[in-house]
Amino acid sequence: MSKEILQLTKKLLHYNRLFIEYFQEAREKGTTHDFHEVIKPFANEVKSTAIEWSTLMKTWLTNSPQKHIHPKQVNTTFEHIEQLSIQAFFPKTSRSRFLNANRTVEFFLLEIVKELEE
Repeated sequence: MSKEILQLTKKLLHYNRLFIEYFQEAREKGTTHDFHEVIKPFANEVKSTAIEWSTLMKTWLTNSPQKHIHPKQVNTTFEHIEQLSIQAFFPKTSRSRFLNANRTVEFFLLEIVKELEE
């Protein structure tokens, strides 16, 4: 299970970095992507990965509680990922709020990677 969690966590880290790229592109170029052609499929792909990750994380935390990782953090991270996957495409998204959520996700996912690779 931890191997799967590690794999999904790294995939979510990759998505989190993509969110920043898309966000910067949207801000700098004012690019707007078609919602049904680009945004929705991307957000759905991210969400399905996040759902699978969240489910495995909760099972893992139930079976072997961690000192620095808690189910509430998993829920918050899941919500942030879901929002970021859509907000990244809109240049009017609050920059500070977007970056704070992005950093929060990055920090938590890296903590999980560190915990699993020990």
